[in-house]
Amino acid sequence: ILVARAGDPAYATVDIGVTDEGTDAAPWLAISHHAPREGPNPIRDVRRRFEDWRGRQAELVPVTTYDRLSPAVRDFVSVSAPHVVVRDVRLIDGTGAPARGGISVEIRGGRIARVGPAAEVGVPAGAEVVDGAGHTLIPGLVMLHEHLFYPSGQARYNTNEHSFPPLYLAGGVTTMRTGGSVDTYTDLRVRQHIEEGRIPGPHMDVTAPYLEGANGFVRAMPQLTTPEAARAHVNFWMDQGATSFKAYNLIGRATLGAAIEAAHARGAKVTGHLCSITYREAADLGIDNLEHGFFAATDWVEGKVPDVCPRGAGASYLSLDLDSPAFTDVVDHLVAKGVALTSTLNVVERRATDRPAPPRGAQEAMLPQLHERVMASLGRGGEQARVLLRKYMDMEKAFYDAGGLLVAGTDPTGAGDVVPGYANQRALQLLVEMGLTTEQAVEVATRNGARYLGRESEIGTIEVGKRADLVLLRGDPTEDVAAFRGTVLVFKDGVGYDSARLFESVKGWVGVR
Repeated sequence: ILVARAGDPAYATVDIGVTDEGTDAAPWLAISHHAPREGPNPIRDVRRRFEDWRGRQAELVPVTTYDRLSPAVRDFVSVSAPHVVVRDVRLIDGTGAPARGGISVEIRGGRIARVGPAAEVGVPAGAEVVDGAGHTLIPGLVMLHEHLFYPSGQARYNTNEHSFPPLYLAGGVTTMRTGGSVDTYTDLRVRQHIEEGRIPGPHMDVTAPYLEGANGFVRAMPQLTTPEAARAHVNFWMDQGATSFKAYNLIGRATLGAAIEAAHARGAKVTGHLCSITYREAADLGIDNLEHGFFAATDWVEGKVPDVCPRGAGASYLSLDLDSPAFTDVVDHLVAKGVALTSTLNVVERRATDRPAPPRGAQEAMLPQLHERVMASLGRGGEQARVLLRKYMDMEKAFYDAGGLLVAGTDPTGAGDVVPGYANQRALQLLVEMGLTTEQAVEVATRNGARYLGRESEIGTIEVGKRADLVLLRGDPTEDVAAFRGTVLVFKDGVGYDSARLFESVKGWVGVR
């Protein structure tokens, strides 16, 4: 009799032989031969059939993540062994603790089995060794403002279902939330195909179509103007498999409040890129998360009319004293209400002057016909945009210092210069520029995202028992943040993907595929 135990890998079995007493796990398997009966002994029959089966079978091998991958996905895999040691590496574990050198991390069956000094971990028998000398290991990134769509001009957004998933994985993202969707059925299928091993990409938390009011600037967005419509929207998309929601610029308070209530009733969270509703009002409605740091906040716009999106928010930030109660009271209110804040400095940076252009790889990833237009759009905000970028950084840092849950994302929309993967690497650099230590920046982009998603017991840090989602970087980002660009391997569920190969596979596709 073969009995699978709850903690065993998929399809693993334990040979307990044949018994007439059953087991604690499966007492119904007991077959008594004590009572006289006519005909063949059932125990002997079970034994004969078992021996016949065992004679025909080779060793029963547990199914690993790699075994479930399609041949097309396996082409991107550099490390497929179920037992691996990343040896003698600098470790930034995602907890915010200082980096440690000379560490080895052992992976077994897609899980982290051991973390310790290289001399103590050694090289366990049968393990494949990845040499970590001169490299840094961080947790897989958990990014919370990502998209599968990309701007193609005139408020039109193309779904990039082929290029974006491998780009995200190449940049170290092993778990992501789509921070809004204009093609949710496609997003759901992409998530399905990633989980089935058909295509490479991160684990996905899929957001439903936007919770938007009437006359939003993107025609693909719903127009929800009543609480009843909001509840129906939430329940319909939860039934389709969406796992979170995002409110947008023009939604009203009553409608958003109904959506939040409906989502919470079904175990889902709601975030928002708001305008008609202030941050304080959203917090009072029970929103879980607010996007883009504070640059979507309208709390300080003079003469703000309830449920109306005002102009002039940018000017209100320029004159705002970050030590004044006008600002600190809003920060304290968000922290007290447990509202997380998503940093998306990438999409703000593009308008400022004297900022670095997207790296060569990101530019080569773009559809050639879009490249010139994208590059011409950079830096158009002038000096004011440069000042605002610094102000946004200082506002986010104040929220972080006040004990707020700061998470990270990139928002690959804007003018098209924010390219997945490359942008996720840049996001870490911008968090350090904002004023965080390298270790704190990694924590924001890993453990904090996992905490928000309710998955901290599984992902977000490099600790024993957690999923082996890891990123191997060339160099030391505590000395030079350029090392965040040096992704070599991305382990997702213990399988090591070749970052360069993934990036190369979609060159020239961004914007159309």
